[in-house]
Amino acid sequence: MDLSGIRRIVVLGSGESGTGAALLARKNGFDVFVSDTGSIKESYKAELVQNGIEYEEGKHDTNKILEADLIIKSPGIPDKAAVMVELSKHDKLIVGEIEFASWFSTAKIISVTGSNGKTTTTMLIYHILKNAGLDVAVGGNTGFSFARRLLERDYEYFVLELSSFQLDNIKEFRSHIAVLLNITADHLDRYHYKMEEYALSKMQISRNQKEDDFFIYDLDDEVTMKYIPRLAGNAQRIPISQDQILTQGVWLEHDDINLYFGKHLKVNIDMNILSLVGKHNRYNSMAASAAAYALDIRDEDIRSSLSSFQNIEHRLEFVAKIQDKEFINDSKATNLNAVWYALESMTKPVVWIVGGIDKGNDYSEVLSLVKSRVKAIVCLGVDNSKIIDFFSEHIEMIFDTTDMTEAVEIAYRIAAPGEVILLSPACASFDLFKNYEDRGAKFKEAVRNL
Repeated sequence: MDLSGIRRIVVLGSGESGTGAALLARKNGFDVFVSDTGSIKESYKAELVQNGIEYEEGKHDTNKILEADLIIKSPGIPDKAAVMVELSKHDKLIVGEIEFASWFSTAKIISVTGSNGKTTTTMLIYHILKNAGLDVAVGGNTGFSFARRLLERDYEYFVLELSSFQLDNIKEFRSHIAVLLNITADHLDRYHYKMEEYALSKMQISRNQKEDDFFIYDLDDEVTMKYIPRLAGNAQRIPISQDQILTQGVWLEHDDINLYFGKHLKVNIDMNILSLVGKHNRYNSMAASAAAYALDIRDEDIRSSLSSFQNIEHRLEFVAKIQDKEFINDSKATNLNAVWYALESMTKPVVWIVGGIDKGNDYSEVLSLVKSRVKAIVCLGVDNSKIIDFFSEHIEMIFDTTDMTEAVEIAYRIAAPGEVILLSPACASFDLFKNYEDRGAKFKEAVRNL
């Protein structure tokens, strides 16, 4: 990217992404201004002050913003926001933090997206590469932003989790390895409630890829396959399947994960060594294995990393076993597809804690699993009427709560020894909690206080 004509940069949004971008811009000598309609977190504000970065909070001063030669938009700001509508009337270069950060890196980038499983897969790829001795850092939509990681230094490899919001604003960003795990209905309010728009946003992960790059995708995912013909980029395509026997790609056969593509020798990985359980985690493990395989990571390193990996917090996280009642924190499951995977991996009767801000859920998508595996439902949210109305004719015990401690105590009381109490909300957390991490932390605290 030619930056010769850029002097002043305005960053919209002051979260991890926006602050990281502002700091990276300042480090590279640009005049930087940060604008946020909300309040700026004190720790981020301190960083801006320390680095001499001007900012405003509680408003967007359009006149100041229009002084920019480049505008970096935080992923949480939708195009329908008033400031974006106003900026659309002017000829301004607008990019996201991921795009901006990529201009200052020569690393090989492994990027991961998908409606579900992207954090687990991102961290698993990072775990494999780190164990193999590669110079690698992880960031993006999980942990630190890509821009903040570059403040440390430019690593040889970056593993980045990317949301559809982050992919919407890329222009020249290129992934050496791009992983698309799945596409299910999520965040449709940002895409005019059109599945096609959301799916094509996910497909952006392959944009700018070349012949020596790799695109890893789920051959079994119906929505992915519907839009594959519209995929951008010219990468080598690596399909993953648990349902089909392939000759090229990654597939399951008997108890083995088989990898074979390009000039590589065929590798078999015993599925029983995987530290992650459940059908969805087999897909995550297969995708991570494919990424490592494409980077010529040794078979032994892939196998040992798959067996030693510990899952991320708030994603099917074991919390405790009390009176032989097992507590699982799956607070990160904010849509029904994630809940489906969680329930599918359960082998014991479940007391299901569910609820929050509904994102247009169609609960019939999980009804068969709920009927076969869920003993009771404990609703946790300000308004639980939709969940209660739908499941009342299928589940005998349904409880309505607005407090985590109450929800956990009820679940504990009605669960029998040998059963599982699963927090897998299917909804956003913002009615009662700061975010899904706060919800998961409150769940664990309530369990510890039993």
